[in-house]
Amino acid sequence: MNSVALAVTDGMLHFELSLAVEVFGAEEWYRLTLCGPGPVRVGRFRLEPDHGLDRLRCADTVIVPGWADVEVEPPAELVEAVRAAHQAGARIVSLCTGAFVLAAAGLLDGLRATTHWAHTDVLAARYPQVTVDPDVLYVDNGSVLTSAGKAAAMDLCLHLVRIDHGSAVANTLARKLVVPPHRDGGQAQFVTTPVPEPTNHPLAELFPWVLERLDQPLTVEDLARQAHLSSRHLGRHFRTVTGTTPLQWLHTQRIRHAQELLEHTDDSIDVIAASTGMGTATTLRRHFNRTVGVPPDAYRRTFRKREPPRTVGR
Repeated sequence: MNSVALAVTDGMLHFELSLAVEVFGAEEWYRLTLCGPGPVRVGRFRLEPDHGLDRLRCADTVIVPGWADVEVEPPAELVEAVRAAHQAGARIVSLCTGAFVLAAAGLLDGLRATTHWAHTDVLAARYPQVTVDPDVLYVDNGSVLTSAGKAAAMDLCLHLVRIDHGSAVANTLARKLVVPPHRDGGQAQFVTTPVPEPTNHPLAELFPWVLERLDQPLTVEDLARQAHLSSRHLGRHFRTVTGTTPLQWLHTQRIRHAQELLEHTDDSIDVIAASTGMGTATTLRRHFNRTVGVPPDAYRRTFRKREPPRTVGR
């Protein structure tokens, strides 16, 4: 399985396209061709494809780069060409929002898939027959594969190289590209969870009060009392403002604070557990791994800032 065809049309994202060219076009392990309906604009660049879209069905692997505007339906000729390539036996791979093309072609029906975390809700709503997983870096269904956003496209491309040519080749290529050959966890670790901006709503003063007391064992009743609301009304306002429950929002803020401490301090896991109200290192590790997708120590190694560390907490 050595021939790879990139499906290119107007409106593709140049980052994912360039990444695929770098992985599959720079070495002798693959024969790479670009297939499109004619000269296309990708970002600020103009590309002249090697073949028309009909040649996609001749490739062993077809890669669909990210689609720039997910609010616009992908071109029918692209969707049909990708569907025909799959019917001809090609392995179909989408990078980032290229998953919208695969979904439009019906290739993701009944399957688990992913895309950039910012667009997973849109993909799930438009194609309810697809099981969208917002937390993973990529999904391998055998003949159909999808990746999350941006850098996750590299993870999937290296995964393909590993499948086709083994770990040694994938590791060699990763070293050349100066990227890790494999990353732990999923894209949940890259999703920011900001506190809602202070506005004129009943919880505006509650949010900063909670954030100053994350090391304390707060309950729904504590939050309701501080907001001068009943627990029932508190839950209703939380749903309106944050889209979640008081306890889930509190849990998210504890995890977010733990991420900040892991990135910026030398505090031990025990200290961070106490500072975030998790109690013990064991509890922090369990909840952090479940929420973020990687253990706290792995997260620190990945996201540790290069600035001199400061120490906070006890």
